[in-house]
Amino acid sequence: MTTVKDVLAFLDSKAPLTTQLGFDNAGFLCGDAAAEVRRVLVALDITDGVIAEAAGFGAELIVSHHPVCFTPMKSVTTDDLTGRKFAAMLSGGISAICMHTNLDAAPGGVNDALCAALGAENLGLLDPEHDTMSRLCRFAEPMEHGAFLAHVKSALGANGLRFAGPEKPVRIFGICGGAGADFIPAAAERGCDAYITADVKHHQFLMADELGIALVDAGHFSTENVVVPVLAAWLGGRFPELDIRMAGSYTQPERFYV
Repeated sequence: MTTVKDVLAFLDSKAPLTTQLGFDNAGFLCGDAAAEVRRVLVALDITDGVIAEAAGFGAELIVSHHPVCFTPMKSVTTDDLTGRKFAAMLSGGISAICMHTNLDAAPGGVNDALCAALGAENLGLLDPEHDTMSRLCRFAEPMEHGAFLAHVKSALGANGLRFAGPEKPVRIFGICGGAGADFIPAAAERGCDAYITADVKHHQFLMADELGIALVDAGHFSTENVVVPVLAAWLGGRFPELDIRMAGSYTQPERFYV
């Protein structure tokens, strides 16, 4: 019999929870650790739709990247957006394990998966002295800027891109899934032609122009959703007796009007 605790121990061995950042709330967040698991739903986020999908699938466990909550809760009620998620999972006998910044940094995790999805060679950490998440990547051949943007959008299934900086050919580039714009200077210092991340702010787009690096904001969802198939494959390899499904009830939330 496979339990929630067994799955948690395995995921902790792949992406140790001790490596999560101080603000984070990764780990076992809801349910019964001793409960038997036969079906698992894997998702980027635990939304109302994902919980309903898990219930319809008969899943006893949701494994997600983003934690269902970050801050302590004084109450759990259905009047609150987060509380109703916990209430729905608990009433449905569904547990939740969330692997966040520990999975960003883990070998084979978010950023390695992002590099692989872009079809690039992974050269290791972008800034080894200060960061365990961002990666330095290289295409086999330089790619013209327009083709580079089209490739990123297609490879990540993004609704759209925001970009700034020089429109030059790209071969060497940095990446950080999710909110990684703080590493733009490190990418420039490493001689990157471009840097791909998400949640870029106005002053950071200006910085890209001043540093002479092509900056692409491909969206938080698109730069991190690449890890969902990885999580499903990890679980399927370790627990072949489980029925594991990737959630189909969620998509990139933001859309673009142009």
